[in-house]
Amino acid sequence: MPSYGMLNVQSILGIGIMLLACWLLSENKKKFPVFLTLGAIGVQVLLAFLFFGFPQSQAVLDSVNAGVDALAAATNQGTQFVFGYLGGGAQPYTVQDQSALFVFAFQVLPLILVISALSALLWHWHILKWITQGFGFLFQKTMGLGGASALAVATNIFLGMIESPIVIRAYLSKLSRSEVFMMMVVGLATVAGSTMVAYALILKATLPNAAGHVLVASIISAPAGVLLSRIIVPEKEGEGGVVADYNSSLKYDSAIDAISKGTADGLMVVMNISAILIVFVSFVSLVNILLGMFPNVAGEPLSLERGLSVVFAPLAWIIGVPWEEAQKAGYILGTKLTLTEFVAFLKLGAIPAEDMSERTRMLMTYAICGFANIGSVGITVTGLGVLMPERREEVLSLVWKALFAGFVATCLSAAIIGALPDTLFGLSEVKLAAAAVVKH
Repeated sequence: MPSYGMLNVQSILGIGIMLLACWLLSENKKKFPVFLTLGAIGVQVLLAFLFFGFPQSQAVLDSVNAGVDALAAATNQGTQFVFGYLGGGAQPYTVQDQSALFVFAFQVLPLILVISALSALLWHWHILKWITQGFGFLFQKTMGLGGASALAVATNIFLGMIESPIVIRAYLSKLSRSEVFMMMVVGLATVAGSTMVAYALILKATLPNAAGHVLVASIISAPAGVLLSRIIVPEKEGEGGVVADYNSSLKYDSAIDAISKGTADGLMVVMNISAILIVFVSFVSLVNILLGMFPNVAGEPLSLERGLSVVFAPLAWIIGVPWEEAQKAGYILGTKLTLTEFVAFLKLGAIPAEDMSERTRMLMTYAICGFANIGSVGITVTGLGVLMPERREEVLSLVWKALFAGFVATCLSAAIIGALPDTLFGLSEVKLAAAAVVKH
């Protein structure tokens, strides 16, 4: 029988609390989308069962994980060719600490270049476009979205939050205010395919089926973003529903053009990630140095990590995390919001397997798998301001609500995963017991 317990009940409670919080921010509290709520959550549950609930599902997930391993191995060959022993090639010196050979800039970031180029090539060959249209059709039929909105939502699963609006650029001026808000929220609630594989690689050592969980996390957070956006900014009567013919303005002249432009786009992502990591990690260290000047609290020095742990622990608990682990999980959530999801994945991957239960690690993977962080506010305003300058003021008026909804959307996805039977995800009784007794 599937294992079910109080942690699952916590997650169900969390779903209700998050929906209530968004309803309290609604611009029209009399218009709660009941059928959309059922449809969106139903789609999320259906997708979770499709990926994890059948004997064939594990074979699919194994293939996804094998694909990530193959991409990482192939990328390592290119990295070693350019950087030699710095990129993991044959070492010219005697190595005393093998763990010191892992250099983030050479082992993880180059993978983003390869995935970005591969995504562009698959788009040019129409493979990724067909997959996207399939999800667009699903969202259109199950959640009543207009064709343009459905396509934008589906595209966000694989492309970035600024690349996705380019796909429906011809329809941007025709979108209603609610549809613009929805596009923003879904963009913040999902991640790009180029970074998805990097996150899976970071978690590979501590989370079984890491690649499958990251993929599913980005997929199911799309309908969560749709739901929360429509609760906060409901569609008005007679607006929305722009029909798209699914002919995208995102095109490449040839396969070589796709690879070249995809690589260039990936390079921009790598440069941005590198710069952000340097700056934010430095800022955290600076803040901790300043906080260290104050007297100790409860026998320990003050730090940004301790503050984030306390503030976000209740949110981690309602997602379905046991209270014993809520502060560790809360720190991961706070890191995601303030220091980007990339830093949060690095922090999550660095937690030893014995210091966090597999269930909590799995839920945190879903909760932080989205672009909703403070830095993304500027990216959203700038990107959409270029694509639709006539609606820049409208975007500015909605962006902070979109950040809230996008952040809560990934947490809602995590809570829905937490509400499902634990054995669906291969959590054995031993692992579930470990969730209640965590090493201190």
